[in-house]
Amino acid sequence: MKSAETPNSPATPPARQKPAGVMQVERHDYVDLAPTNRARAQPMQGFDDIYTDIVDYIVRCTHRIWDERDVGLIYTHYTHNCVLYGSAGTLYTREEVVRDTIQRLVSLPERRGMATHVIWNGDDQQGFYTSHLVTGTGRHSQPGLYGPPTGRGFTSRTVADCMIFENKIYREWVVADPLSVMKQLGLDTQAYARQMAQTYFDKGLLAIDIGENRRMIGQYPPDSTPDLSIAHNDLERETLTWLHEVFNKRMFGMIKDVYAPTVQYHGPLMAELYGVAAVMHQTIGLVGSLPDCSYQPQHICSTPCEEGGTKVAVRWIMEGHHTGWGLLHELGAPTGKRVQVMGMTHYHVKNGKIVDEWRVYDELSLSMQVKLAQMADKPSVLA
Repeated sequence: MKSAETPNSPATPPARQKPAGVMQVERHDYVDLAPTNRARAQPMQGFDDIYTDIVDYIVRCTHRIWDERDVGLIYTHYTHNCVLYGSAGTLYTREEVVRDTIQRLVSLPERRGMATHVIWNGDDQQGFYTSHLVTGTGRHSQPGLYGPPTGRGFTSRTVADCMIFENKIYREWVVADPLSVMKQLGLDTQAYARQMAQTYFDKGLLAIDIGENRRMIGQYPPDSTPDLSIAHNDLERETLTWLHEVFNKRMFGMIKDVYAPTVQYHGPLMAELYGVAAVMHQTIGLVGSLPDCSYQPQHICSTPCEEGGTKVAVRWIMEGHHTGWGLLHELGAPTGKRVQVMGMTHYHVKNGKIVDEWRVYDELSLSMQVKLAQMADKPSVLA
């Protein structure tokens, strides 16, 4: 994974050394991640005394709120004007976060969300950024968001990216995989997406097709180089470079150069696939459904890993029109409708190659976007 960019270019902020004692999630039990007598491993000005480092903070407070049911901690762990960006909508106040949390606890009270990774950067002076991959398991035992209880079990992945300052989250991005949950519960995903779209349509919120996504300007080809200003080190610059080559320049053959032959791919719908060919198929398939799409990384951070190598987290947006056949089977035949995909990807890089990838995006949201656009065209037919 080589980059043509020189280290410490003027557009790139200098890399910071991370404290060696900050906890990591992968090889440790929860009781080790929520210690009772551990000294602080890094400066945490303004944070509650219980938290010993930023990983402890995000893992422990998530457990306290969701598993211990201390929902009221949101009042001391989120700002009053926090913004939570989800793949199917945005919350703009702390009280909405409280309400949404309660509703999800009512619907899936047996769900347990287990930390898979926490990749982070920042400090207590400038603020922290965490990318928290959670594997959730549970059983649909109560009526609520997903209708009458089915009694079935489920497993799904969610990534939550948080911006945190002095004990409070003030901005958060959450990408879940509700389509995977619904399919495991045996529910009608098309009807659910139509109901979601109808809710937005009734509020007067319509998808607006602006025609282009700026991947190509006029008749020019895609930019030859990506914007590397969000990177903090060489590995992050290299990651942004090859992502631009693959997703924006459609150089899918580069996948064989950056992934290990033994790579394991952990994708939406709880896909567990192996090898370069599988990653290539999943990537071409995603672009194939949205042939004119642009890929825009929004944030990147990385953390050295106890398992060896480095974990890298990328939050990204894809925008394009549903004009092709590909991996997004839930959308059906090409509709021509414009959609936006918010996604999160975690990579494990060892010896210069990606050995694991976790990719999360919400296909149910895409189905809802298509149906909403169709309602805007013919409200009398689909409303």
